[in-house]
Amino acid sequence: MSERVEQILANYAGENPGVIGNLRRLMNTGRLAGTGKIVILPVDQGFEHGPARSFAPNPPGYDPAYHPALAVEAGCNGYAAPLGFIESIAHRYAGELPLILKVNNSDSLGGPDTPCSALTSAVDDAVRLGCSAIGYTIYPGSGLRNQMYQDLRDLINEARAAGLPSIVWSYPRGSMSKEGETAIDVAAYAAQIACQLGAHVVKVKPPTEVVYQDAAKKSYENIPIGTLAERVRHVVQAAFGGKRIVIFSGGAAKGTAAVLEEVGEIAKGGGYGSIVGRNAFQRSNKDAVKLLHDIMDLYAAQA
Repeated sequence: MSERVEQILANYAGENPGVIGNLRRLMNTGRLAGTGKIVILPVDQGFEHGPARSFAPNPPGYDPAYHPALAVEAGCNGYAAPLGFIESIAHRYAGELPLILKVNNSDSLGGPDTPCSALTSAVDDAVRLGCSAIGYTIYPGSGLRNQMYQDLRDLINEARAAGLPSIVWSYPRGSMSKEGETAIDVAAYAAQIACQLGAHVVKVKPPTEVVYQDAAKKSYENIPIGTLAERVRHVVQAAFGGKRIVIFSGGAAKGTAAVLEEVGEIAKGGGYGSIVGRNAFQRSNKDAVKLLHDIMDLYAAQA
């Protein structure tokens, strides 16, 4: 038993043994096992952005088998993907690598002001495929957010009954500018909303120094947000005083130095980890493994 993992799990004391067991498994897998830090490989970009935009930079990625093999080789804590990719590989990896079924997805073929992902799989699929968790995206700020919140609560209850924790991608979008989507006040709010809905793990984007909501500006006069580490610390604080696991997206593809600089600040700010997709699988296998190891080393140094 890892003392640090057990300290984190103590914050989930009201959960059933199945949920606790799967969270423990997630945190005790891979190179970061036992540290309380998490690095997950997500590959939902083929659905979200299209195959060429996602996999042409590294063509082996068109094959669903490529990604879980990369996750295992790099020592990731888990692998997240939509139904089709998980179904293709579950027979090989269920029980070896924690699989996270992304149960809702959307395409990029339209751009409404009311974004809302479709339910593309179910808790029953996650159980059938031997998954360790489900993943779900909410869009705080969307005109359809209340429907997403209701659907999420139903899914969390159903997944909990099956012993599965829920990982919530909380991405503000819709009735706000691009600048607002990653503003510190909005990111912290998004983390709080996900926690209030019952998320066991929250995924948000790294926040900027912008305070977007006029009503929030006064509240931020005495909150340090000048560095990314300070902003991450505040977002983690917004997630029930750090009592919920908060991980941060890797974002758009960027150079190695930029990725590691960002992750270093997230680790310094007390972030629990990263979920790194395009910045990993769009590189060659060798370069992806090296990058993921460097990311893990930054988290391990702060554990």
